[in-house]
Amino acid sequence: MSQVFSEETHRNLLSRIPHCTGRDIATWIRTVDEGPSLLRFEEKVSWLRGEHDLTYGHAKAIIHEYDLRRAARKLL
Repeated sequence: MSQVFSEETHRNLLSRIPHCTGRDIATWIRTVDEGPSLLRFEEKVSWLRGEHDLTYGHAKAIIHEYDLRRAARKLL
């Protein structure tokens, strides 16, 4: 997992994603979870951008959040 933004920038991007995309973060997390089993961060970002016409920043923020949540689940 890679830190791609400062924490503040990441939270700001996440807060804007529902307005810009019409879908909330939970929906995007499910989309990534149900998508192809890609291993590398940039592969996931590229897939999300190509399949869902997202900006690079939004796709990176979604994948970063996905990775954070997945890591948190493993700790439980």
